[in-house]
Amino acid sequence: MGLLGAHVSTSGGICNAITNGEKLKCDAIQIFTKSQMRWDAKPLKDKDVAKFKEMWAVSRIKKIIVHDSYLINLGSPDQEKHRKSESAFIDEIKRAKEIGANFLVFHPGAHMGEGESKCIKRIGNTLNEILEEIDPGDVTILIETTAGQGTNVGYRFEHLRDILAILKSPGKFGICIDTCHIFASGYDIRTKNAYENVMREFDNSIGTNKIFAFHLNDAKVELGSRVDRHENIGVGKIGKDAFGFIVNDKRFSSVPMVLETPGGDEFYKKNLEILRGLIR
Repeated sequence: MGLLGAHVSTSGGICNAITNGEKLKCDAIQIFTKSQMRWDAKPLKDKDVAKFKEMWAVSRIKKIIVHDSYLINLGSPDQEKHRKSESAFIDEIKRAKEIGANFLVFHPGAHMGEGESKCIKRIGNTLNEILEEIDPGDVTILIETTAGQGTNVGYRFEHLRDILAILKSPGKFGICIDTCHIFASGYDIRTKNAYENVMREFDNSIGTNKIFAFHLNDAKVELGSRVDRHENIGVGKIGKDAFGFIVNDKRFSSVPMVLETPGGDEFYKKNLEILRGLIR
């Protein structure tokens, strides 16, 4: 089994993420270190960072993922928005390093009408520029699969492969698979054979050894709809079986698998119970 957990709230202070994760008996958590809908953020306070690390050290939580701001678009053709995105992403890396997070997840970007090929090249080149500005240290940066809604790239494994191929330091990067997103983008994982075929395709394109995290979400939408709508485990269009294939896949036994399902902690608890019940 992987390290099961959820995206937990930091409301009231970053240390509350550890408390919230412990309440849910999480082995891994995902957090925002700032508002996901704002460009700017107050610096983290040294005392809060120290307390966060202290609490984490004595908790059951083994891995922490930071998710970046939803405003960031490293593929934007708009110069001002691209500049702000690059600056904000550097700050996200800095904050993830400060708290000692294991991973920083980001959506690759949207081409806004310019075309996928140019967008993919811009994302890769921008990531190279960012790493010239800041060394992520022990934080591995994860490109998240997308549903392909709007003009987002990253909905095909080939997009992720092509971004990774541009990177000067590919060892500092990996992939986060979002189950809702890959299903919405057309990858069927509902049967054992279908799941194995998708993983084989990923392995041939990128390598399953580059999968460092999962977002476990069912989908409100049909296969290939290219719409990003998360649902609780087992009640969406993917169904419960697919999640059993993932949590029992020995290739991912030490990989964090976090929920981003709707409904808050009460539903997280139910979803985690379902996932744990699937473990053989």
